[in-house]
Amino acid sequence: MTQGVLALLGSGETAPGMTKVHRQLLGQLDEVRAINLDTAYGFQQNVPQMSEKLEEYFKTSLHVALTTLPFASYARASELERTLFKQQVRQADYVFAGPGSPTYALAQWSPLHFGDDLLDVLDHGGTLCFASAAALTLGAFTAPIYEVYKVGVEEPHWRDGLNVLATFGLNCVVIPHFDNNEGGNYDTRYCYLGEKRLLELEAKLPDGVATLGVDEHTALIFDLTGNTVSVKGRSNGYWRLSGESRVLENASTTSLDELRTLTPSPARLARSNPTPSLNRPVELGEVVAKGGEPGLEALAQLVQLATTGGEGFIDPTALVEGILSARVSARANAQYDLADELRDTLLKAGFDVQDSPDGTTWILKST
Repeated sequence: MTQGVLALLGSGETAPGMTKVHRQLLGQLDEVRAINLDTAYGFQQNVPQMSEKLEEYFKTSLHVALTTLPFASYARASELERTLFKQQVRQADYVFAGPGSPTYALAQWSPLHFGDDLLDVLDHGGTLCFASAAALTLGAFTAPIYEVYKVGVEEPHWRDGLNVLATFGLNCVVIPHFDNNEGGNYDTRYCYLGEKRLLELEAKLPDGVATLGVDEHTALIFDLTGNTVSVKGRSNGYWRLSGESRVLENASTTSLDELRTLTPSPARLARSNPTPSLNRPVELGEVVAKGGEPGLEALAQLVQLATTGGEGFIDPTALVEGILSARVSARANAQYDLADELRDTLLKAGFDVQDSPDGTTWILKST
């Protein structure tokens, strides 16, 4: 049963006013494993600086170690890297994503069926904190903000979203920066779309799909156990449908049932099930050798164990032997690319691997 917390931030994810919101969300977790997704800004030239800024904010203001999971491009990632990324997201209990381009993020996340992984975080009681651009991706559809405001698409149209909000019955799109006024003498409300363009886009939505607006420096916190949405921060949230708008006032708490009754509730998303975790490296190696999606899942688990050691880790022998066993099977089946990837995994984890006519040997580089 879904039981976690989803927070949508209209903007200001690292501003002083949002620190209290982050602290409240983090304080509800028994254990904090916080990650930052760099995908939304992965096309920019300053990706390392963006990640460093977010990590420093969490460290200094929240006393939490935030780890950035790099995933800037679906096309440039290997199958192993894609599987490892999904697996690490599922293992986190505080997933943050923020500024950038919502359509760029969707182009990388949609082929991964990434909504499944985010829902899994909620299912095990974790928290999703999506701000600004990333927040737009969680609705049924996503507005192409950059394409409209920066590039100038002649006929704006919706893109399919991850539709995470559908899992608890909210059939809507998300528009952050709802009260933006940076334009001064021209309309930049509604995430820089302006009223005219927002109305054009809303007219293209299927019947029954609402607009969920979030003002800047404001958070809508969906508590899935309590079945409520609370408004924190500077301003308000909004629920718009068929020309009518309901204000979710600052400091208020509303039952999700009240919003659900205003629109037809979509069915819960059909989801794929992750491969169950195995504990023994040898067992993982056997699954890897069989190939397919379960093999990738097992390989990703081996990579994580080889890198972190896992709980109670002391001797790497079983891990290395498990990977080498999978590599032997891969070579025997002419899966040479997979065999090379397995060897590279060991090299990256700090092992020196040597092949000879008598077999394969390995040592820790540090020794």
